[in-house]
Amino acid sequence: MTHPWSKRSGSRLGGLGVVGALLLATWAQAALPPTAVGSTAPDEGDPRLEGALLLDATQVKAGGDFRVGVRLRMDPEWHVYWKNPGDSGLATDVSWDIPGVTVGELRWPFPSTFRTPDGFITTHGYHDEVLLFAPAHVAQNASGTLNVSAAVDALACKVHCIPAQLVLTRTLPVGPETVTDPEFATQFDAAQAQVPAPVDAQGAPRVALALDGTTLTAGKPFTGKLTVTAADGKPFAGDVEGDFFVPGRILGVDTVKLKQTAPGTFALEGQASSVVPKGEPRLTGALRLGTKATGFTAVDVDTALAPMVAAAGAAAGPAPLKVPSVKDAVGKVQPAAAAPVASGESPLGLGVALLFAFLGGALLNLMPCVFPVLALKAYGFTRMVQEEKGKVAPHAAAYAGGILATMLLLAGAVLAVRAGGASVGWGFQFQEPLFVAGVSAVLVAFALNLFGVYTLGADGTALAGKVDQSHGLMRSAGEGVLAVVLATPCSAPLLGTAVGFAFAAGPATVVAVFMALGLGLALPFCLLVLVPGLAKRLPKPGMWMERGKQVLGFALLGTTVWLVWVMGGLAGVDGMARLLAFLIAVGLVTWLYGQSQGLEGGRRGVTVALAVLVLVGAGAVALRFEEAQASVETRGAAVASHGGAQAWDEAAVTAALAAGQPVFVDFTADWCLTCKFNERTVLSRDDVRQAFLKHNVAFFVADWTRRDARITTKLAEHGRAGVPMYLVLSPGAPDKPEVLNELLTADSVIQAVQRAAECGSPLKGGSVVCARP
Repeated sequence: MTHPWSKRSGSRLGGLGVVGALLLATWAQAALPPTAVGSTAPDEGDPRLEGALLLDATQVKAGGDFRVGVRLRMDPEWHVYWKNPGDSGLATDVSWDIPGVTVGELRWPFPSTFRTPDGFITTHGYHDEVLLFAPAHVAQNASGTLNVSAAVDALACKVHCIPAQLVLTRTLPVGPETVTDPEFATQFDAAQAQVPAPVDAQGAPRVALALDGTTLTAGKPFTGKLTVTAADGKPFAGDVEGDFFVPGRILGVDTVKLKQTAPGTFALEGQASSVVPKGEPRLTGALRLGTKATGFTAVDVDTALAPMVAAAGAAAGPAPLKVPSVKDAVGKVQPAAAAPVASGESPLGLGVALLFAFLGGALLNLMPCVFPVLALKAYGFTRMVQEEKGKVAPHAAAYAGGILATMLLLAGAVLAVRAGGASVGWGFQFQEPLFVAGVSAVLVAFALNLFGVYTLGADGTALAGKVDQSHGLMRSAGEGVLAVVLATPCSAPLLGTAVGFAFAAGPATVVAVFMALGLGLALPFCLLVLVPGLAKRLPKPGMWMERGKQVLGFALLGTTVWLVWVMGGLAGVDGMARLLAFLIAVGLVTWLYGQSQGLEGGRRGVTVALAVLVLVGAGAVALRFEEAQASVETRGAAVASHGGAQAWDEAAVTAALAAGQPVFVDFTADWCLTCKFNERTVLSRDDVRQAFLKHNVAFFVADWTRRDARITTKLAEHGRAGVPMYLVLSPGAPDKPEVLNELLTADSVIQAVQRAAECGSPLKGGSVVCARP
């Protein structure tokens, strides 16, 4: 297979040199503990990357210093990436775990530069072999043996890329003196000689930058001059060769390059990004001086550029990530934390967010999760208009009050959980099995009430208009509570944007958005009161209402079936069985309560006590989901693999994009009815599946049925607080994913993957202007 990358720096060993190096490597590898060596990145049954955990000492004293590193050896024509991988790839990550030892920053030798034949994509990394290492300091009270561990996360690439992970361990004894290992100390010294000297290091060259202007203009090119002097202040007289400058990740700058114009003098050319960053951009990177004949000297570059101003007619905003770096789009997700307060930076203003929340709440009434309660309330209003005239307004107010009070409680729960350092999202409570069980029990109890098993009135003649008024208002308020509870697993147009805005904002905004959402949810019955004559248009009561009430009971039981299925996603088949047993107990309890309503005196008290005993006993025995949850820890990957999709993973997305595949990510949950509606009606359609096959789309499913901090963080990155969310990423512009609407259509999905495919990687011949704004 032809290697697509043209190497511009470094050299290959000759044939004899390769043989000698392999013999030496085999002997050295054999001297290491078995746990300190490993291989990864399997390709056609052959691992393409080998790693070894090295130390430059065989013994270290308490309070002493040593060096620890990971040596990576790649197969011919394979490479891994530098800390700034460039236009593609993923930075190599090494994490240390050495109790009793403080480990310093990772040292990166000067990298090689790789380019595609057309020069469109440039990356930076290492081929053949590299030693990434760090200085380490032992605590003064250390004794015995140190346990040294290193975890390596890399991307090994040739034409295609393979994620590579290694965990290497070994021990290091603590003794009276530090004993250097001469063999490996030599390797560390050789690697240290290739590491750029830190800025202002003693004896290192000095770098100065003078721009041709006093500011950078967003989206415009800029120029300047970079001057290098020796440590004694004299101009650097040497030459340079090859790819002598490797830029770092520069906020606010898309491209930058240096060209030598004289010894020690370089012309700088760059392109500012289109959006103004918060801080002043800085020129960072590594500069290698000298030639192979004279020897190389590398130095870090870190100097201020100039303040950036917006172009005429453009507004400042957060800087976009560098295009088209895969690392920017699919790098590691940091541990979840409380969402930062960033309302001032959001493109969505508070007024628009409140409007979106109100409209989204109104649209929730049409979603399948809320509709059973909506129909139940409509039935009640029809009865009241004809039989309890004058009471419509109080009941509408009670229903709206129940909704708003529950929304306020939900907002308080969100703020409390967030204050504890965790991230939450819309519908997060449905990730708790006990909550799902509680809602299921309430629905069964409501359904049995509609079937006439028991009544909620002071006696059995509520339908005749003799309902105790306070009790009736409490029922209306309870129906408002139930509407909110059942609304949270649904999403509607505009709702995700508004709630995502709130979850990234301060407490006052969270409460305001939730209140607006509640008002929208209560809108249908508020209209019955606010619009004159509208209530009178409701149909007259009759026998149809009694039949309709019973039909609504079956609708509530249907919702319960869905919740039992959700429990299967949370706690497996055992969890479903436990919930069903508990719901049977709830049915028995409501029947006992209904029987007690026809009794008097002690017999009624005994029956009610028996019902309470059954409920408490059944709950104590059945509602134990910890064991069931443990059995479904790996369920997500198995479910996600169904239908040609695979479980969402950042490394897998990286590999797919690096291989030139468009990527479609479905952020979903079993308890999300909107998600399931989209899956059944759109994503499972033959024409959508054919489009995925035609464009070689990598399909990933991020299952949020159970708590997953990685998914919560990714949702927050795109301004969403819950599922569904659909991302379409293109290899040519992976840092600009297209976020589709919550309610999918087949055309929108097909067109999105077609755009992503046309905006393909240059390796695949893509040439279309990429990504929608």
